[in-house]
Amino acid sequence: MQLWVGLGNPGAKYALNRHNIGFMAMDTIAEVHGFGPVQKKFSGWLQEGRIGTNKVLLLKPATFMNDSGVSVQEAMRFYKLSIDALTVFHDELDLAPFKVKVRMGGGLAGHNGLRSIDKHLSSIGSPDFRRVRIGIGHPGSKDRVTGHVLGNYAKAEMDDLVAMLGGIAAEAEWLAKGDDARFMSDLALRLQD
Repeated sequence: MQLWVGLGNPGAKYALNRHNIGFMAMDTIAEVHGFGPVQKKFSGWLQEGRIGTNKVLLLKPATFMNDSGVSVQEAMRFYKLSIDALTVFHDELDLAPFKVKVRMGGGLAGHNGLRSIDKHLSSIGSPDFRRVRIGIGHPGSKDRVTGHVLGNYAKAEMDDLVAMLGGIAAEAEWLAKGDDARFMSDLALRLQD
């Protein structure tokens, strides 16, 4: 069993924020792969399903970004999952918009959601979990980061956003199989102009 966590903030006013791309990815994967109904569990929203032959739980913490680790820790504990069962989908300032990279562990890059998960999971060993980093680009200067991250995607970006989310869902079976390189290469091919 795998636990895939999409990071975001709860509430309609945050729905199209760049910071909510993890929530958007979970919703798209659930829809494309026919996951079960949303259940309120683990201080979040959980959906169960299969991607290929793999059982996957999709979790969207309802705790706000800064406390995402609370929800993740509850789910990990309940299902007795080890750190290698966890994949976190999150926005990444240091990647160009709509670029997607997967990596194991690494720095937290000032991401409050990752920082919270890292803090809450340190009790079960090294918090080197797999991350699906979804590029939102950097606005250029530090003082514009908060507005950029918490800003909505622009109308002109919607086609690229939909294509990327659809691609992530379509290629998700490679992630479920643990073939991160194939996931990234097939997704990149799919998103080429």
